[in-house]
Amino acid sequence: METITEYKLTPSFGNSFGTGWRVMLDNFLRLFLVIIIMAVITGPLKMMNLNLGDFHGLHWSHRLPCEWPNHMDGLFSLASLGLFAAFVTLIALVYSFLVVPVFKYGSNMIFVQAVRKLKPDFELLIKGFRENYLYIVLANLLVIALVVIGFFALIIPGIIIACRLVFVSYIVMDKKLDPIEAVELSWRLTRGHGWTIFFMGFVSIFIILFGLLMLIIGIFPAIIWVSSSFASLYQSVLNEKENPAEPAMA
Repeated sequence: METITEYKLTPSFGNSFGTGWRVMLDNFLRLFLVIIIMAVITGPLKMMNLNLGDFHGLHWSHRLPCEWPNHMDGLFSLASLGLFAAFVTLIALVYSFLVVPVFKYGSNMIFVQAVRKLKPDFELLIKGFRENYLYIVLANLLVIALVVIGFFALIIPGIIIACRLVFVSYIVMDKKLDPIEAVELSWRLTRGHGWTIFFMGFVSIFIILFGLLMLIIGIFPAIIWVSSSFASLYQSVLNEKENPAEPAMA
């Protein structure tokens, strides 16, 4: 792969956020559109997050059992509601595991393109449905499973795993590797950069919160900045591993 040198990339905390800021300014409208699309894609998940309280306004929910035509009607209504909630939950799970990851992985690759000074290709958002779909879905499931298992092991292992596998989505889209290979490569690439990734993730939380405080609309540039920064880190680590500096001659 040809090394991209338009941005001065080094795998450090400051350089990643600094480059991410410049990438955001250079490609703001295109990356803003990507964030808007992702908000629309993930919106249905929030709409599907229903519970019994969401049906509080239904006429039968205010009645005591003795006020229903008969008690069995009330039980039937509750059973129907339970089945509906279970169906909605099932649809939400299918959507979140089989649809959203394709857009998520594609959007991450668009940010990498921006770091590489390439014109972002919006087709990447849906390209995963035609190419690499199984790898995307399985890689997403594998990462989630490993992180969850790590969190069950006293939380800290989960944080470590999450940091070390942060490049999986980029690798699957960029290198077209299968889930196992992508996880292994991410683990190798992030060796020595775990603390940088951890602190970037920690600071990103406050960037997002600050964006929310800026009349909510600040959340969009905040997300663009964070996403561009992690894409910058990925490209800088990739450059470092694939093109190691030549040893100095005596």
